[in-house]
Amino acid sequence: MDSLLPPDLAALAARVVAENKAAGRRIALAESCTGGLVSAALTEIAGSSAVLDRGFVTYSNESKHELLGVSLDIIDTFGAVSIACAWAMAQGALRKSGADVSVSISGIAGPDGGSEMKPVGTVVFARAVRGVDEIVAEERQLPASSRAEVRHQAALVALELLLP
Repeated sequence: MDSLLPPDLAALAARVVAENKAAGRRIALAESCTGGLVSAALTEIAGSSAVLDRGFVTYSNESKHELLGVSLDIIDTFGAVSIACAWAMAQGALRKSGADVSVSISGIAGPDGGSEMKPVGTVVFARAVRGVDEIVAEERQLPASSRAEVRHQAALVALELLLP
């Protein structure tokens, strides 16, 4: 067995490691619905220690607040699955690490937990780059055929956001 991960995830993770290593960039992750899957994909690649600084798995609202400094007002007002929360998570991961770039992921993987406003498959992403004021954050509706598929697709989007 070459990898524990699906081939598309492993291949994209290898590209993220290689391109960030070439760019001299260090990465931090703030993961919620992916539960560390993006970090696991990166650490599946030999040489990832040159790129991955750290990953935060902040599944609960309390952990988002305690570990990343996400304001409880943001969570109470907009919810954990919101662009505001994802942006605060990415900023927190950057602030609490030595990384040059961070990506955050928060979403509803299902099969429960969705609502009319935020159905299963709703995932938010944000990328923060040290020293750059540009806000990169988006909400996506991913295919909700299964919990595994939502998490898989979210991990792919997050890895894409980590490409220089």
